[in-house]
Formats: sequence, structure tokens, C-alpha cells
Amino acid sequence: MKKILIVCGNGLGSSFIVEMNVKKIISELNKEAEVSHTDLTSAKGEAADIIISAKDIAEHLSSHSAQVFGLSNLLDNEKIKHILSQNL
Repeated sequence: MKKILIVCGNGLGSSFIVEMNVKKIISELNKEAEVSHTDLTSAKGEAADIIISAKDIAEHLSSHSAQVFGLSNLLDNEKIKHILSQNL
């Protein structure tokens, strides 16, 4: 099962909201994945297959082994749905 990590600067509010949205989208797509959220510093040491974050955060994760997707709007569920449908 793939692991999706949602990353924001502090790992609190915005990443938690996006995590809930991602879980809903995964269910709508009839897919399965493990989803969690964290802060930028912790994300660098966590294993994941897909990372979703804001564009400015994604730039700091370029060396991560996961596929990193930086969004200009973290609440753009259509963009998130497109990413997940293509990569799960």
C-alpha cells in the first residue's frame, strides 16, 4: 500500500485539513493508501511514496525519494484528485 504524506510548515492546521480531503478523495476513487500529515522538518526523515505540499514547501523536499507535488492552492481538491488518480 502506498503512503501519502501531507506536509506543511508546522504540521498542524493546513496539513490536517488536506489529509482529511485526501482520504475522502481516495475513497471516492475506490483506492487505498496510508495518509498522514507532518511538518517540513519531520518529513525529510519519513518514508513516503507521494508527498503533497504547498509549492514553497515542496522546493525543500526535492531530495526526498518520494514523488513530490507542490500545489499553489492546498485546498484545490480537483488538482489533488488528478494527482491521486494518476499516481495510485
